[in-house]
Amino acid sequence: MRKHLLAASAIVLALPHAVQAQPAEIIDERTEILVSGSRSAEPLAVDDYAGSATILSDRDLSLRQVRDVADVLRDVPGVAVSGVAGQTQLRLRGSEANHVLVLVDGIEVSDPFAGEFEVGALQAEPGARIEVLRGPQSALYGSDAIGGVIAYHSASGRELPGVSARIEAGSFGTVNAAARAGFAGQRHQLALGATLVSTNGSPNARGGTRDIGRDGVTLSATGSFDPATGLSLRFAGRYVLSDGAFNDQDFDPSSPTFGLVVDSPGTRFEQESAYALAGLKVEALDGRWTHDLSGQIADIARDSFGPFGRSFGHEGQRIKASYVSSIAFDGPAFAQSLTFAADVERETFRNTDPFGFAFTGKRSARNVGLVGEYRASSEVFDVSAAVRHDLNNRFADATTFRLAGSIHASASTRLYATYGTGIKNPGFYELYGFVDGRFIGNAALKPEQSSGWEVGIDQSLAGDKLRLSATWFDSELEDEIFTSFPPPDFVATPANRTTISKQRGLELAVRARLAAQFTFDAAYSWLDAEENGIEEVRRPGNIVSAVLTWAAPGDAGSATLIVRHNGASDDLAFTDPSFVPVRARLDSYTLVNFAAEARLSDRLRVFGRIENLLDESYEQVFSFVSQGRSVTAGLRLAL
Repeated sequence: MRKHLLAASAIVLALPHAVQAQPAEIIDERTEILVSGSRSAEPLAVDDYAGSATILSDRDLSLRQVRDVADVLRDVPGVAVSGVAGQTQLRLRGSEANHVLVLVDGIEVSDPFAGEFEVGALQAEPGARIEVLRGPQSALYGSDAIGGVIAYHSASGRELPGVSARIEAGSFGTVNAAARAGFAGQRHQLALGATLVSTNGSPNARGGTRDIGRDGVTLSATGSFDPATGLSLRFAGRYVLSDGAFNDQDFDPSSPTFGLVVDSPGTRFEQESAYALAGLKVEALDGRWTHDLSGQIADIARDSFGPFGRSFGHEGQRIKASYVSSIAFDGPAFAQSLTFAADVERETFRNTDPFGFAFTGKRSARNVGLVGEYRASSEVFDVSAAVRHDLNNRFADATTFRLAGSIHASASTRLYATYGTGIKNPGFYELYGFVDGRFIGNAALKPEQSSGWEVGIDQSLAGDKLRLSATWFDSELEDEIFTSFPPPDFVATPANRTTISKQRGLELAVRARLAAQFTFDAAYSWLDAEENGIEEVRRPGNIVSAVLTWAAPGDAGSATLIVRHNGASDDLAFTDPSFVPVRARLDSYTLVNFAAEARLSDRLRVFGRIENLLDESYEQVFSFVSQGRSVTAGLRLAL
């Protein structure tokens, strides 16, 4: 892995000198649009989206000096983040981590074997932006979107032309570097990017001394070419290589640390992921009728190692083709559009058990999804309706839908309401289990099904200097897949619950311009997530985020103070000799970060940040200790 990282770091540092950008207009602030809010090939203005959504702009990510994307998602209402070495999970509105669909430049990036995306490996690139849609989105995207959609978008060569690079170093032997080059002509644009992260880490076992480090490199490219009017080709590609250490739990019942995380020398993981997308868009009727054909692939391999070599591994691949046809009708009073989409998807998975204790042949699942979507909008209202029918070769066919509407009650007040259903198919490990006999699969599992509604209000005050939003949501999940421990052996086995899991909550957000140079953002989430009256794990009842930013006149510098609070939550602890988990309470914690930047010249800036300023000791997952205070400083170059 170190050889790959050395080569990648050379690419990162050399990239700004390798590509010369074509002259183009620099865009400092991009219009708030949603690419993921509709299956139409055209982006959707955020004010025309009937539902709850958050956009984190490239400016938000830059001022907060975001490196791990998971960190900034803590500032989004309804999002709970919990992470350990090699596995960072996202939960939207109390859903499970594998109920969140993650798109990167339009590509589904979840691991087909594990059923979810390791968001800890996603590094923020210069110019990137993030969209978060909350609530069931299966009517548009099928399985995996019960909780919502998180879409990460790289900046195109036209959006952010020129060449830029940054390099930084800090506590725990951490080095982080990134470079990008974007250029555009009249009919084409191209963006190339590379990021590198390497850290020695710190101990994550209670009282432990073994540092848990990681290394990672990401290479990315996006581009488009318009050979003729009304004809456009596009592509996106991404390669991610990660290598990190982790600690095991002590499974010796006679040990005083039984069930706790302990120093485990020699344990580490490697993950290699490759993603690609190619698409063709054709316009007719003066651009009112669009046809979009695309294909994408995700290929992920992960291996775990112990003191004596490779101990576990798996591979997963997803191949997907999509066709989307959308036609717009502009009337005198309001605009309408009709969209039809068809998705054909095949996932393959393989357990690469090195000991021969498990079946290592390939298994696969196929799906065909047919989508119909209607939208209408005017200066007063926006409505949408979507329905999707999924044909599955392993499970019963399913139909999901979403209805949404909003009313602009005044120039400063918008009311909205939605109702939708969702579905999540069981994953490979749930169906077929692991290799060591501690987790036995259940091929008879049924898909999980959800339904939910929300109502909300967006309010602008003081001439749009203050924006407030509030959303109340309520949802139910049937046939929830959980881990059971049936007697007499008490071996972990997944099963469908016969009871209903319920989630309800309140989401609040504030964005204010306090003065010419000061902005303030805040988010609050209250969640009540229960299954048969018992609190769901790793879902804090209260999450708060506040960000205060000062920007110097003339873009001479900035300073940002970030406060993030996670309320207490339950987790599962395997501290009973029967291996049946017991409940443990995770204490609340508050993280304070401070970031600042100063312009040295038109091309060079110096920056620094302190994370976990108060050196809070906390656990996101039972007995896994998170990192303490860190200090980082670096340089940023733009050509």
